[in-house]
Amino acid sequence: MAVYTDISEEELGAFLRHYRVGDLLSYKGIAEGTENSNYLLHTSEGAFILTLYERRVDEADLPFFLGLMEHLAQRGVSCPLPVHRRDGALVGTLAGRPAALITFLEGMWMRRPTPAHCKEVGKALAGLHRAAADFPLTRKNALAPDGWTPLWEASKPRADEVESGLAREVEKDFTDITRHWPTDLPEGIIHADLFPDNVFFLGGELSGLIDFYFACNDLLAYDIAVCLNAWCFEKDLSFNLTKGAALLAGYQSVRPLEPGETEALPLLTRGAALRFLLTRLHDWLTIPDGPLVEKRDPMEFVRRLRFHRQIASPTEYGTDIR
Repeated sequence: MAVYTDISEEELGAFLRHYRVGDLLSYKGIAEGTENSNYLLHTSEGAFILTLYERRVDEADLPFFLGLMEHLAQRGVSCPLPVHRRDGALVGTLAGRPAALITFLEGMWMRRPTPAHCKEVGKALAGLHRAAADFPLTRKNALAPDGWTPLWEASKPRADEVESGLAREVEKDFTDITRHWPTDLPEGIIHADLFPDNVFFLGGELSGLIDFYFACNDLLAYDIAVCLNAWCFEKDLSFNLTKGAALLAGYQSVRPLEPGETEALPLLTRGAALRFLLTRLHDWLTIPDGPLVEKRDPMEFVRRLRFHRQIASPTEYGTDIR
């Protein structure tokens, strides 16, 4: 979440007249995140999140994202619900951007997740995969390996501004990972961005999942690889094997992995690190600084990528630890 587009109280009031959400009491921008402009609204009917879709979000994908949230909620996955306008539509226009209103989900994200949190995340991820299995819409992953090329080609000439020698280092990983990427593993709808700030907890219990704007059809085990990168590295960027084991055990308590998925984890985790390195690197080099725009350091994923290169067996992520 971030704020790229400012809105006035008058613009927002006109937008909200298309909804049955009462009178506007207050609103403020949310600085966390990188993709869309987000505001927290309080009205006489409650709290809501307003999202103005920017940059990488294609308006044609919004029925998939918003419909998926409704589908998952109907099947017991705790997530925000898009609010229908008076005319029944889910998407309107605000400040020249497609915009939607969604319900506010109570909870807070964990700055220092424990193995217990990681186990709950694993369970929730597997539950999402099962609940989404009969969702009728599909969406290609725009940030699958064939989508990495334009990001890398745009960033490569300036990559050494971040660290000397980075362009040559990443080029080797890019070539190796894309050449060996698996194509024969179980597929389905994945979240693709389940970082700690997209998972809320209340009193130690997982209260819900948010931010489905990267959701797509892809390898289910790739979603696990994203979570291993997101949840199981410490502040010093060392990998916490206990957290990895907890996350994998939680996932497999709901959906056991096939042998091929387990075997592919070292390559998938390496690929997930590369994917987030490339988007962060591109944003780091191209997005102007601003008070409500949070750019994230690509070097965090360079260091993860270096760790994954040394992995010889999926057991090093905790697959055999219970």
